[in-house]
Amino acid sequence: MADRSLEGMALPLEVRARLAELELELSEGDITQKGYEKKRSKLIGAYLPQPPRVDQALPQERRAPVTPSSASRYHRRRSSGSRDERYRSDVHTEAVQAALAKHKERKMAVPMPSKRRSLVVQTSMDAYTPPDTSSGSEDEGSVQGDSQGTPTSSQGSINMEHWISQAIHGSTTSTTSSSSTQSGGSGAAHRLADVMAQTHIENHSAPPDVTTYTSEHSIQVERPQGSTTSRTAPKYGNAELMETGDGVPVSSRVSAKIQQLVNTLKRPKRPPLREFFVDDFEELLEVQQPDPNQPKPEGAQMLAMRGEQLGVVTNWPPSLEAALQRWGTISPKAPCLTTMDTNGKPLYILTYGKLWTRSMKVAYNILHKLGTKQEPMVRPGDRVALVFPNNDPAAFMVAFYGCLLAEVVPVPIEVPLTRKDAGSQQIGFLLGSCGVTVALTSDACHKGLPKSPTGEIPQFKGWPKLLWFVTESKHLSKPPRDWFPHIKDANNDTAYIEYKTCKDGSVLGVTVTRIALLTHCQALTQACSYTEAETIVNVLDFKKDVGLWHGILTSVMNMMHVISIPYSLMKVNPLSWIQKVCQYKAKVACVKSRDMHWALVAHRDQRDVNLSSLRMLIVADGANPWSISSCDAFLNVFQSKGLRQEVICPCASSPEALTVAIRRPTDDSNQPPGRGVLSMHGLTYGVIRVDSEEKLSVLTVQDVGLVMPGAIMCSVKPDGIPQLCRTDEIGELCVCAVATGTSYYGLSGMTKNTFEVFPMTSSGAPISEYPFIRTGLLGFVGPGGLVFVVGKMDGLMVVSGRRHNADDIVATALAVEPMKFVYRGRIAVFSVTVLHDERIVIVAEQRPDSTEEDSFQWMSRVLQAIDSIHQVGVYCLALVPANTLPKTPLGGIHLSETKQLFLEGSLHPCNVLMCPHTCVTNLPKPRQKQPEIGPASVMVGNLVSGKRIAQASGRDLGQIEDNDQARKFLFLSEVLQWRAQTTPDHVLYTLLNCRGTIANSLTCVQLHKRAEKIAVMLMERGHLQDGDHVALVYPPGIDLIAAFYGCLYAGCVPITVRPPHPQNIATTLPTVKMIVEVSRSACLMTTQLICKLLRSREAAAAVDVRTWPLILDTDDLPKKRPAQIYKPSNPDTLAYLDFSVSTTGMLAGVKMSHAATSAFCRSIKLQCELYPSREVAICLDPYCGLGFVLWCLCSVYSGHQSILIPPSELETNPALWLLAVSQYKVRDTFCSYSVMELCTKGLGSQTESLKARGLDLSRVRTCVVVAEERPRIALTQSFSKLFKDLGLHPRAVSTSFGCRVNLAICLQGTSGPDPTTVYVDMRALRHDRVRLVERGSPHSLPLMESGKILPGVRIIIANPETKGPLGDSHLGEIWVHSAHNASGYFTIYGDESLQSDHFNSRLSFGDTQTIWARTGYLGFLRRTELTDANGERHDALYVVGALDEAMELRGMRYHPIDIETSVIRAHKSVTECAVFTWTNLLVVVVELDGSEQEALDLVPLVTNVVLEEHYLIVGVVVVVDIGVIPINSRGEKQRMHLRDGFLADQLDPIYVAYNM
Repeated sequence: MADRSLEGMALPLEVRARLAELELELSEGDITQKGYEKKRSKLIGAYLPQPPRVDQALPQERRAPVTPSSASRYHRRRSSGSRDERYRSDVHTEAVQAALAKHKERKMAVPMPSKRRSLVVQTSMDAYTPPDTSSGSEDEGSVQGDSQGTPTSSQGSINMEHWISQAIHGSTTSTTSSSSTQSGGSGAAHRLADVMAQTHIENHSAPPDVTTYTSEHSIQVERPQGSTTSRTAPKYGNAELMETGDGVPVSSRVSAKIQQLVNTLKRPKRPPLREFFVDDFEELLEVQQPDPNQPKPEGAQMLAMRGEQLGVVTNWPPSLEAALQRWGTISPKAPCLTTMDTNGKPLYILTYGKLWTRSMKVAYNILHKLGTKQEPMVRPGDRVALVFPNNDPAAFMVAFYGCLLAEVVPVPIEVPLTRKDAGSQQIGFLLGSCGVTVALTSDACHKGLPKSPTGEIPQFKGWPKLLWFVTESKHLSKPPRDWFPHIKDANNDTAYIEYKTCKDGSVLGVTVTRIALLTHCQALTQACSYTEAETIVNVLDFKKDVGLWHGILTSVMNMMHVISIPYSLMKVNPLSWIQKVCQYKAKVACVKSRDMHWALVAHRDQRDVNLSSLRMLIVADGANPWSISSCDAFLNVFQSKGLRQEVICPCASSPEALTVAIRRPTDDSNQPPGRGVLSMHGLTYGVIRVDSEEKLSVLTVQDVGLVMPGAIMCSVKPDGIPQLCRTDEIGELCVCAVATGTSYYGLSGMTKNTFEVFPMTSSGAPISEYPFIRTGLLGFVGPGGLVFVVGKMDGLMVVSGRRHNADDIVATALAVEPMKFVYRGRIAVFSVTVLHDERIVIVAEQRPDSTEEDSFQWMSRVLQAIDSIHQVGVYCLALVPANTLPKTPLGGIHLSETKQLFLEGSLHPCNVLMCPHTCVTNLPKPRQKQPEIGPASVMVGNLVSGKRIAQASGRDLGQIEDNDQARKFLFLSEVLQWRAQTTPDHVLYTLLNCRGTIANSLTCVQLHKRAEKIAVMLMERGHLQDGDHVALVYPPGIDLIAAFYGCLYAGCVPITVRPPHPQNIATTLPTVKMIVEVSRSACLMTTQLICKLLRSREAAAAVDVRTWPLILDTDDLPKKRPAQIYKPSNPDTLAYLDFSVSTTGMLAGVKMSHAATSAFCRSIKLQCELYPSREVAICLDPYCGLGFVLWCLCSVYSGHQSILIPPSELETNPALWLLAVSQYKVRDTFCSYSVMELCTKGLGSQTESLKARGLDLSRVRTCVVVAEERPRIALTQSFSKLFKDLGLHPRAVSTSFGCRVNLAICLQGTSGPDPTTVYVDMRALRHDRVRLVERGSPHSLPLMESGKILPGVRIIIANPETKGPLGDSHLGEIWVHSAHNASGYFTIYGDESLQSDHFNSRLSFGDTQTIWARTGYLGFLRRTELTDANGERHDALYVVGALDEAMELRGMRYHPIDIETSVIRAHKSVTECAVFTWTNLLVVVVELDGSEQEALDLVPLVTNVVLEEHYLIVGVVVVVDIGVIPINSRGEKQRMHLRDGFLADQLDPIYVAYNM
């Protein structure tokens, strides 16, 4: 107890200093705990108050939250020693201090994001010295400096200086004199830190604090070691996968950062939860379990609290208009309202007489001068808008009373400044729904509204058409002598509509009837003991809420004099209201805690301040939990200036219930106000617990007085049926009274839920026959009927079942040295829903002079503080440049608009820290691999459950009877010789140039002769033996084909190689060199141009040109024929080598035998029905795979004419390929994805002009995309749609599939069914299962069949690990058996471990004899309802992705393309995306098409979409320029190259974010 009662004790400074020394001795071990306690109690014994008496005991033992203990009388009685002392507010300062103390010695462990220099705006850094952490951060310079960041009007967060200053400074030593006023010296804070250190571990509900790592491992990254408390903690999420992070050699800056992140993430997370709700599949999202130890309410059921009787005094007027009439006629000279200019000089005094006559004039003009006599525009009961600026209360007051007298309903709103003000559109909807057609305004305001060139006021976005009517007297006509407004007693007609902005930004109108208006004024008069002619100073907005009720309405009822202080004056002179109180000896002042705070900051020992005239200081936002510190600090400073403690009267109000409660001004100065020190942990469960030992996470609240006269109050459970709360439970306060709003205008459903609530007892009986109104305030009624408010329903965020209040989070964030980094009051906290739970987002405006490092440090500390104090993780913390957040009219932050910007990615932050690893605790459990079930059991299981074993085959080559002449030849070289003899002049090849004209063509005999000459050259000039390897380095064209057959004629083995790019030799030439070396080429054949290039200076810079093999230039051929043409001895000898770089960046060459080559050509001939009379257009790269076979081999075998279109020519003329297809009336064409993409992007807008040029694609029967990947269904569909108008049949477009071991497995032929598309469940796919779903169902993924299986090809789906056959509901590796399989790797460069089993694998069970080649691709087979040409049911093969590329995360298999597709959809500026993993972190690289300012917007969006759709946490988000993601010639992303580039820090990224 001793500890607690130090709470507000005024200990002399020397005692405090001595206490601090004791703390130090204890912490250094110089005295024992016992000795310390003895000395300590001796020191403070004299100052300990007597045990407090308990006021009204609550029903149970657990004492009430608020026992205003006598200790609190001493609360702040010390003279304000130094300025620093003043703001130390309560518990919170220490809380943050202690929370951060344990992180004090550590360096930042969060890897800082890296930013491109252009993004870091340099603001004269030399002039800026980093803030000095040793001093308090109160000073804020002068207030003018402060006013740039216009503090929020509403958020009480403004008064948080207190928390702060020590928050981070001195955690141990004697900051004696300036130490907090709360618990003896800062040593207590240190002790708390120790307590915390222990409690933090058992208290599993607390997220770990990721910003520092406590990992048991030693870490290679050079960095001061965090205090490694070695304890093995429960693993979480990715922890077991993270272990690899330790052994990673740190080679560069980037990987060091990742390493740092990995280590940080290894810290324990909350223990795993037990139950789940099923998200439609066995991948289960965890559902938060209630904590068995969580506090539960134990009190008795509360009783409804009655306010005192509303004593109607005899001379109270029967209506407010009657009051105005009375004062306007009997004391017309009495002052009603004094307005101020920006210098604080009185601008204008409105008397009651003038108010009465002018309002009458306005009333007359509204009713009689708008519209015509027969058709007036406004009739009694209609709504009109009141649009007046904040510095003109007089004009507003006249207009408001004019409306009341005319019996029309005023709707006061803010002045729209621009057409796109934050929230003004919603105000427009309110006006529209209220049927407003007229807006009353002042002359000055009317002049200031935006105008169109013709001088018209434009229609604001979302607003109805309005007639603007100026209410200044000079513009109005005088009412006739005999005209008088009809003044009747208050009734149930609507008096006015007050607007209210909801959490989601929508604006509602609360209607207040005339009787409610009058009763409210009477209740306020009684509660505040207002008397005639009192003076009241009003700083609040007079258009709504407390400012309207006291400063415009109740004041007139009592003939009071209001001094109105505009917001603009407060910004210039924050002391103005205090000066006016002194000047006018005002009895009452209406302020917000912000105004008190500003006055404190600006107060520099003003000598002449005297506040003794004040009998009541109404604190309008007294219900905000953080106003208490402003009240305390204010009292502390101004007590010496005559301010009495009992004058401060916090009140609670809401637009629906008007004034909910207000503290009454008393004369009894020794009755201290109520205080509650509540446990923050309890509050998150909605339970009131007076906090005991734990000084750390507490909320100190003050009472907001008693229930209003004539009202009944109770609190009900915030959700579900309105059941009464228990006495120790937090609920939503509900009020039953005449003086409240009656409805939301025009919204009967919402009205019912808010204004017609019948609270129930636990037995289900309503407590009253009259309806109650929900106030939107969360709180409880304490002892003695005192009302306490702990938050608003609107600010409530429910994170994993616990409730957190946005205001509390704001205050904690602001307590972390805020003044140096962010503007006070310019901070927004809201929650976004990601993966079935709310996630907390904090957005703050950063000061322009804070450095990157500072801001980042601040962000890390905010995370720690919120974690320690609220035990909740922050999902995203974003800092934006000063003055960029959308504002409300009074300068606060427009919360819903800010949230909207955040969600749509247009907030443009300058710093972002995401912490999904800490916050997201409901991910599915990582998949545990089952102990392997043997392949036999799998097969039996499939048979038992009636599932087919997944196997399929193309037509059987043996059974096809065709008149294929070429079949009698074993070798392609023989086929060519035969064609040269039988059809010498038949054209085999036509090459087109970029203009679409024929650049070159070859007949059978020309090709034969040319090949002979090349063979001679190889033998004579090259002196090559048969079997030597020859590299062919040619651009796509005829030379390449001739050189290939020349090699066959000479008995050499050709290797086609893409020539180096003349503009990019440095990167393309080394690949050429590598292929030449790896393939052991004895000679290199090329054109004269490339010959020069290979030996050029640029080439010498890139490679060692002296080590080239012999280079032959085929532009200069010998004139003679060879003695004889080489004929291989055996069809199994090598025909050619096919080299290609895989997407994983590996160079692999496969061996193609003569037999395989011929079988391949025959298979394609049969599938595509190719004959000499056919023409086929080919727009492919001719260097590897099916592209090479179609370009060089098929025409010779089948005799059809190939129209060759080099893809590079499309860069200058995108329509070249399609025009050729149309011009030559081609039925079959082949292209690559890059070509298709080029056409889709390049010709999208030109379809009309192409149609005009006669482009016709209606003859195309098959358009096949040659690919080695999953079909890109979005691209093929958009291509089909785009060119449908030009006659392209959508069924014609299909894809093929080939890989290294078999260059073409599937290819859509001419006969046979159309390609089918299925939708599979993406979550099942991660578990290697195939589950078909309906199109459009959640998590569905469309997959298109990869063409028909070629004749002579057999396919089976096998388990890549056990090599057992799989059923067709499983995803497995595609294995292939065919005559045209390659016969093995020549060499694999880059990975020696790829064994030969790729080419000769056997199943471990079932058919163990057949030899299969493993494709390395995952896929599945499905038997469809369609029939094949031979009448059997058709088996479709669906390719899902490469095994090498698949990422194993959380025990599941992910395909990069799926994640990339989601990310590209996340924001319009993402043009391309690639993902890869590094030490089990998922790295997402996005290309940004937009300004660099948008880069940081992408980080939260990318993180959200990957979480939502894939249940994965992104570790690193890298934003790069367009074109950084490398793409190979087939249009495939080279993710491994990208990864290497990223780790070697070569990408020059715009921004790299490391998610925590």
